[in-house]
Amino acid sequence: MKTEIDIDSLPGTAFQRDVWRAIASIPRGTVVSYCRLAQMAGHPNATRAVASAVGKNPIPPIIPCHRVIRSDGTIGGYSGNGGVEKKRALLASEGVVFK
Repeated sequence: MKTEIDIDSLPGTAFQRDVWRAIASIPRGTVVSYCRLAQMAGHPNATRAVASAVGKNPIPPIIPCHRVIRSDGTIGGYSGNGGVEKKRALLASEGVVFK
């Protein structure tokens, strides 16, 4: 069952909430790049700011920011508890494996 999140009630800027809504739309078992996420959030020229908003996600993995990776296909960072190894484990549980 999918959990509905009231992103508008979360503390953050309107820009951050745009990014978090876009993250919440990424299907399980799918990854997108920060650049693609910027496009999805309606801010195609703000990739760095989008990456910063990803890092400020107040409820990972509920808003599944672990599904956002670097444009070069590498796993990138994870600001949630457990760091990159937790991100790797979350993605593996969805069938996405990084070496």
